[in-house]
Amino acid sequence: MIPAAFDYVAPTSVEAALAALAQYGDEAKIIAGGQSLLPVLRMRLNAPEWIIDLGKIESLRGIRDDGDAIVIGAMTPHSVVGSDSLVAEHAALISKAVEHLADAQVRHRGTFGGALAHADPAGDLGAPALALGAQFVIAGSGGTRTVAADDFFVDLFETAIGEDEILTEVRIPKHTGWGACYEKFVRVAHQWPIVAVAATVKVDGGTISEARVGLTNMGSTPLRARAVEEALAGQSLSEDVVRAAAEKAADGANPPSDLNGDADYRRHLATVLTRRAVVAATGG
Repeated sequence: MIPAAFDYVAPTSVEAALAALAQYGDEAKIIAGGQSLLPVLRMRLNAPEWIIDLGKIESLRGIRDDGDAIVIGAMTPHSVVGSDSLVAEHAALISKAVEHLADAQVRHRGTFGGALAHADPAGDLGAPALALGAQFVIAGSGGTRTVAADDFFVDLFETAIGEDEILTEVRIPKHTGWGACYEKFVRVAHQWPIVAVAATVKVDGGTISEARVGLTNMGSTPLRARAVEEALAGQSLSEDVVRAAAEKAADGANPPSDLNGDADYRRHLATVLTRRAVVAATGG
């Protein structure tokens, strides 16, 4: 289908974009890479009167080292994130997840911030960002504020970003030297995951000093598998330890049931994928 008619503006600064949001209010939608919004417009599931394109705001692009964190601009394409050496060294879990995200065309057009702001629980970046304790920098008319990942994902397709605000960058605390793996289960290539697991693990002298595990498509938002993390922390690395911890993967989760599988099937997948992801992240 063809989208309903709309007017278009492409500001060149965050301030100008915020001014446009303030001016057009509920009649406007922000577009980043367009990989989520354009299909919605074409199916006429949403018909805004104005589209505010962030594509010309250069300050929203790029990746930089900021001491104890890697900072990724919201408009940075997935392909850039996935090939960046800083991300690979200090936030390997993000690099691993981007490898599995859609296909090459989407990775070149889609943006890191746009995907996270869309907040699809089946999206591939939410669980890694949550597991790494990302912080989201949000700009509004009153200035900027920073929201922790635990508070950013509110519900299905809903985040802490206000209607008059823009996500400008994402701060990823450095996890240098941690092993990482993103295990994704799909029926066909490039599909949304039926379930996926993001695991990053720090091993010191054969002991798991710390583990962080995120779950994709196991609820209305990305989830932390905290019971798994607690079961792994401080334990000697062994197959039995990992297997026992992985059995707790679905604790507290509320997975959906749909044509791809019911809730019990997803709980089983979460257990299997968590075991695989932790083993891979520890070099097994």
